Amino acid sequence: MGGAEQQIAALAREFLARGHRVALISLTPDCEVPMPDAVERLMLDMRKTPLSMAQALRQARRFATNWRPDVVNAHMFHANMFARVLTRVADLPPLICAAHSFSEGGRLRMTLYRLTNRWCAITTQVSETSRTEMVRAGAVSSDRVRVMHNGIDTTKFRAAPELRERIRAELGIDAGTRLVLNIGRLAVEKAQVALVDAFHRMDVSTPACLLIAGDGPQRLALEQRIAQYGLQAKVRLLGTRHDVPALLNAADLFVLSSRIEGLPLVIGEALACECPVVATSAPGVVELMGDLGTVVPVDDTAALAHAMQASLAGQQNATERRRIGRERIVSHFGIAAAADRWLMLYSELKERGSHRVTKIHPCADA
Repeated sequence: MGGAEQQIAALAREFLARGHRVALISLTPDCEVPMPDAVERLMLDMRKTPLSMAQALRQARRFATNWRPDVVNAHMFHANMFARVLTRVADLPPLICAAHSFSEGGRLRMTLYRLTNRWCAITTQVSETSRTEMVRAGAVSSDRVRVMHNGIDTTKFRAAPELRERIRAELGIDAGTRLVLNIGRLAVEKAQVALVDAFHRMDVSTPACLLIAGDGPQRLALEQRIAQYGLQAKVRLLGTRHDVPALLNAADLFVLSSRIEGLPLVIGEALACECPVVATSAPGVVELMGDLGTVVPVDDTAALAHAMQASLAGQQNATERRRIGRERIVSHFGIAAAADRWLMLYSELKERGSHRVTKIHPCADA
């Protein structure tokens, strides 16, 4: 249920709505993110062995040869590497490799990006900070990488009072309790343990609870920290959820505690739902949010606690600010605007022909 996978599905829907054809090659055989039925697809079962990789390349070459795309757009490290190697064994049109993270996995991956850079037409990054880091790491030269902001479906993410009432009732949260929400993979880079620390330090005059939606390797550490503080009644781990717009509408405050991000779309989703935001200064945060939320230093639990407390206490007259926040997301980060940017890039690299686009991504690799 990762952000990159959600982005690919949203773009596929937008491209199809505009009359283009879309094909998907996934490196894994399953995908939790629903894809439109009209997307033609090849679901591989590639494993990290030379034989499996060779078989996957042969299948992908046959699929691409039959489909004859105008542009190939790969997303995330493993698919980017796969697509670059595919260009060595298949006659493909221009390849665009989209990176979705500030670090993209460290030095080895940066080296592999650099060694295979000439095998793609251009690399994209989701934020200016991430682009700068990729150039600094030597993965790509500055003239061969550009920023392509991700987009948000603002028809799906919007203020909906009926969702707020329903989900709060389902979660057993009364009207007098302030709901603080975090959404993301339970991982070290998302720093939800530090978020629990900050929540424990808060001193609020009204009851408050913290809900964390997502799953991952840090779940046990979070459960232990919650138990250490005796916060079982106030902090809940919701696991994987498929109702993010409803959760954002139910919340009084969305908090991002991350150390590392690319472009944290969940902030944009919160703003589109007119939910106030407090976030750490992870890469891409200010670029996405502007001055429409509160930003604190990474790993500063005292500052995070103070910002959450202040935000919950000062929301009475914030209606206009919430409206402005949604307008910013709709105009600059809506999925339609993102599709416009991608199609302009495609047209730069390939003359418009049959309007076919192939996207390759590691569906379960977020």
